[in-house]
Amino acid sequence: MDYDSLLENAYAQLPDKLKGGERFEIPVLDAFVEGNKTIIKNFNAVLQKIRRDPEHLLKFFTKEFASPAGMEGDRLIIHRKLRVDVLNKKFVEYVNTFVICPQCSKPDTHLEGTGQRSKILVCEACGARSSVK
Repeated sequence: MDYDSLLENAYAQLPDKLKGGERFEIPVLDAFVEGNKTIIKNFNAVLQKIRRDPEHLLKFFTKEFASPAGMEGDRLIIHRKLRVDVLNKKFVEYVNTFVICPQCSKPDTHLEGTGQRSKILVCEACGARSSVK
């Protein structure tokens, strides 16, 4: 057997890709409505995946939904009835604004305060710095 036939044989034995290969997928919020409150059960797990401060995401949800919210253990309680799809849509908006780097589209970022009200999104992968609201 020559080299080319051995190479083709090796490629034929490789498994097909099962996924797209993305190492970061935006987590889905596991929420339910209880009375007139919306409770996110997996709030801490989601925060660990996106590596953000709970106060920052809490403030974002409070502003976006114009209702008070608070943490109770591992859960986030928003004092308003919200559909789960609306909640997840806003969360995807948050991740795209405050987690994903606008230059290289990687999630390896952190937020730095500038002393004023604005924050800077610093990418650890490509070094880009961009201001966020």
